[in-house]
Amino acid sequence: MIRSILYATDLGFYAPYVLQHALSQSQAFKAELYVVHAVEPLGLLAHSVLRTYLGDAQLQDLQAQGLDAVLTSIEARVLESFKEELDSMQQGHDLIRAVQAIQGDPADVITTQAKALGVDLVVIGTRSQGGDAPTPLGRTAHRVVQTCTVPVHVVPMLPPL
Repeated sequence: MIRSILYATDLGFYAPYVLQHALSQSQAFKAELYVVHAVEPLGLLAHSVLRTYLGDAQLQDLQAQGLDAVLTSIEARVLESFKEELDSMQQGHDLIRAVQAIQGDPADVITTQAKALGVDLVVIGTRSQGGDAPTPLGRTAHRVVQTCTVPVHVVPMLPPL
């Protein structure tokens, strides 16, 4: 029995398409829907550039305070865009229980949240680049399928026929 679903989004071009799949699964099973977006940590180059201009103390303050503000802003924007999508699809807003933006490796964030929330299903797209990519399954989707302890519904990013 599926009572709760985690929809992992990269906020890419195909995100609304994958959202439709997550919402239809949620409606079909009358399941709660949780949304997670992973924000990858700054790369070494970006970190070095910021340290050059800000210094270590300011960089630590930025990371401590600024990151929380950025993640909160992302969560609000994601929820707002989903509400707009739900309005256009004439579906209720009560399907989405929570939206979280979490910093970390995307596959790790998704599997950790699936476990922490105790969801019964994870919905994820095959990749953010779409169907014309050289491999059909992206790195994050591949790792989630391999490591997740609950079923994973993988939505293919195929070009329209």
